[in-house]
Amino acid sequence: MEPVAAILREMEGVVKNPAHAVRAFKQETGREVIGCLPIYVPEEIIYAGGMLPVGVWGGQTNIVQSGTYLPSFACSIMRAIMEFAMRGIYNDLSAVVCPMHCDTLKCIGENWKVAVPQVPCFCLVYPQNRKNPSGISYLIKEFEQLRKKLESLSGRAITDEAINQAIVIYNEHRKTMREFTRVARDYPLTITAQRRHMVIKSGFFMDKAKHTLLVKSLISEFKALPPEKSNGIKVILTGIMAEPDGFLELFNQYNLVVVGDDLAQESRQFRTDVPAGGAPLERLARRWANILGCSLAYDPQKQRSNMLIDMVRDTGADAVIVTMMKFCEPEEFDYPILKKEFEKAGIPHLYMELEQQADSVEQLRTRIQGFAEMMTTR
Repeated sequence: MEPVAAILREMEGVVKNPAHAVRAFKQETGREVIGCLPIYVPEEIIYAGGMLPVGVWGGQTNIVQSGTYLPSFACSIMRAIMEFAMRGIYNDLSAVVCPMHCDTLKCIGENWKVAVPQVPCFCLVYPQNRKNPSGISYLIKEFEQLRKKLESLSGRAITDEAINQAIVIYNEHRKTMREFTRVARDYPLTITAQRRHMVIKSGFFMDKAKHTLLVKSLISEFKALPPEKSNGIKVILTGIMAEPDGFLELFNQYNLVVVGDDLAQESRQFRTDVPAGGAPLERLARRWANILGCSLAYDPQKQRSNMLIDMVRDTGADAVIVTMMKFCEPEEFDYPILKKEFEKAGIPHLYMELEQQADSVEQLRTRIQGFAEMMTTR
């Protein structure tokens, strides 16, 4: 188990100190680091330019400055991101890319220019009529504008060939992460909910090719070991993210085992590949058209509930935990549909409201404990 422990320690170091990873990349390469705000930034374009894309998802903090730009009922994640940005936490970034998927994200672009002028912000407008040819054509133009801005920033050309090569690297990473989430189900004692999250999150701050190799090594080590037996309550997570870490620590305490997820910060990142065929920017645009079951991607068929029910059956999960980020309207719009379909299918679920400005997990503990007791007595 020592090789497993060593890999997990390396990933933990990156997650706990992403600023160190960013500075190390800049020192080693002399290249730019680009922050990617949630979610679906076409990182392949950034990577093809020799730059390092890093995930920007906020974190636990008290709101002091960002309230000037975002009201208290705005998304908790974006309030935290703006707070960190205004404090200078992101000053090592060469720029950030902001995809405008929701009302709060739409506010960020102009506010960022005033509040954080030292870090350029490149905005991307995604079409919600994403499956028709005009939507794809529009998004290709948005991606082309992003490519030009990144070329101007770096002084280097970003070729179609380089983007195609980046797509290969990213698709391989997505495939590897999907395999990891399957393998992790067989080792719930070692890959706890918190460690599972850490493995996925570490990919936000590392070169994707390097992270792929690390995860492949982790998978290989586990496959050489016998599966672990657990009598834990098997759950699926759905929502934007499952943080703070104290929330996932409660899973260990109350014997909850994560066997799958539909989280924007986790599996939604890698469950859809960039399709083959066509010019690279068109391929990236078609990936957006192919995304299913995400509250941020318009879906008149509302397939998310059926996808989750299928996931419960495929994994043998006992229940679903809805991790509702406070004031996230796209997720809140989906929840009544999810609730109705879960009840119709006889699938227990727990609704948990999370936020990045909370300084205590005791309310979460009460809900988790009560849910675990209910599940063990069913």
